[in-house]
Amino acid sequence: MAMRLGRTQNGNNNGFCQDNEITWVHWDKADTELLEFTRSVSALRAGHPVFRRRRFFNGMPVRRRGAVAQPDISWFRPDGSEMSDDDWGSGFGKSVAVYLNGLGIPELDARGQRVTDDSFVLCFNAHHEPIEFTLPPEEFGRAWAPVVDTFASTSNSDQEPIRAGSAVQVAARTVVVLQADGE
Repeated sequence: MAMRLGRTQNGNNNGFCQDNEITWVHWDKADTELLEFTRSVSALRAGHPVFRRRRFFNGMPVRRRGAVAQPDISWFRPDGSEMSDDDWGSGFGKSVAVYLNGLGIPELDARGQRVTDDSFVLCFNAHHEPIEFTLPPEEFGRAWAPVVDTFASTSNSDQEPIRAGSAVQVAARTVVVLQADGE
């Protein structure tokens, strides 16, 4: 039986009482692709405070001089329109996109300065078929660079940025993370 990191305990909910194949880790047979993906996602989270907020999002506009104020978080239907309360119970509710505003972080750094970050759009497709997502309009960001695709086995860093309002194909049961492109 080939054991891989990312393995199963075959339904045993208490591996701590086992000293056998159920819990042994065979590091020489570890799934290196899974390890590399996990490292890259962990590094993305560690490098971006928008993913490590200490306070809940409130959906309120973030004040910025001379710019249209966007909320700290916005939820979108796959067609690119903002979700309403009624949309959460609809059939497409299994596939949503969320905008995380990098300027909406309420924490201060060690020097007492506002913490800011890039903004991100995350497209979640829990459906059993691929879904085309329309990215939010330009006021949320002019272009978006793909940084994570849980379906792809390779990095997305070489892909061209995708313009606001454009379509993004998201495979079945996949998450795609897009980072605001600093144009």
